[in-house]
Amino acid sequence: MKTRREWLASLGMTAAGYAASTNIAFGDDDPNNPAANVADSASSIRITKLTATPVMRKVFLKVETNLGITGWGEIDQLEPNVGAELARSLFELIDGENPTRIEYLWQKIHRAHRNMRGGPFMMHTLAGIDMALWDITGKLWGVPVYRLLGGPVRDKLHFYPTPKATKVGCGAQPFSGTPQQIESMVRQIEDARKRVGPDGMVMFDAHCAMPPPFLIQFASAIEAYDVTYIEEPAVPGNLEVFKRLKEQISIPLAVGEQARTIWEVIGYLQEGCADILQIDCAHTGGISQLRKIATLGEAFHVPLAPHCVTTDLGATASLHCSATVPFYLTHEYYPSITPEGLVRKNWSIDNDGYASLPQGTGLCCEVDEARLAELAKQPIVPEWPTRGRHPDGSIADY
Repeated sequence: MKTRREWLASLGMTAAGYAASTNIAFGDDDPNNPAANVADSASSIRITKLTATPVMRKVFLKVETNLGITGWGEIDQLEPNVGAELARSLFELIDGENPTRIEYLWQKIHRAHRNMRGGPFMMHTLAGIDMALWDITGKLWGVPVYRLLGGPVRDKLHFYPTPKATKVGCGAQPFSGTPQQIESMVRQIEDARKRVGPDGMVMFDAHCAMPPPFLIQFASAIEAYDVTYIEEPAVPGNLEVFKRLKEQISIPLAVGEQARTIWEVIGYLQEGCADILQIDCAHTGGISQLRKIATLGEAFHVPLAPHCVTTDLGATASLHCSATVPFYLTHEYYPSITPEGLVRKNWSIDNDGYASLPQGTGLCCEVDEARLAELAKQPIVPEWPTRGRHPDGSIADY
């Protein structure tokens, strides 16, 4: 019987003999070592410029590198001029950096200022930068972004709205509904169910505008119509409200449109308030954070159904991430948001409501810069909703 020391020593002799017989050298500085001859082809790439262009209610970011590879990203749902200026300011944190160090740069920006961490201005702006970094990295390695995220787990992705999937919404509502008000809204759900048929999908968007007592009344009245989920059931901030709603409503609740990080999402999951995570790639810090939130949801068996009101650029970034997520339900998308001729994409939605996987490299879509410059000359009208008002003139949530 060999001792442990003798046994380990014999392993060393065996390895050395094998190395000698096969001409393998184990020295780090040996020129014959294959590992010493593997160059990091990404090591020389550096970020050199960021251009932020406000267009309508969006901001388009172009990040350039010394190797001539550029990446595009979109800032959404911020006052455009503020979002553009914040992106320009944040550029000093990534100037001269390697754009393929995406997680490192995400953390560097997110933690840059203790009083801006996690807020909507930081996260929406960071989302645009993050998209551009993934775009550059995919182009550098010659693959679509979803390949860098582990590859697609499905061949196509369900999208809405389509003839078989629709969403009904509401504006500001009173604290408690009258029979007439409830009946009017129930009729919208009934009509939607008739349009999509028994095999279709009907969703309801409460827009945080339906106070809990009204929502509980309404949810009880629409149970027979098999609504897929109720979106934004309450204003974020107090989990006790969501818990109360979950206790009294049998229809699945979709939350997360305004939850921008894993730290904001975890409470909904731990308290059992979320049946669907409706996270927005352009709100949550981009592809990097969306993927983490999806994994967090997977641990609680809660699927992803991304909210999305971006142009084709942001929608494509979200699609790449969604393609790699095991727990996935559906994806929002409105082609009419994208100005004609601005973004060139190479994926489409078929007659059954499924989007194809993007083909190409990076985000697999490009921005027409001439068209962008043309649109940038138009006046920008920020989105300040005026529909959030009660009949008495007081301000309502929306």
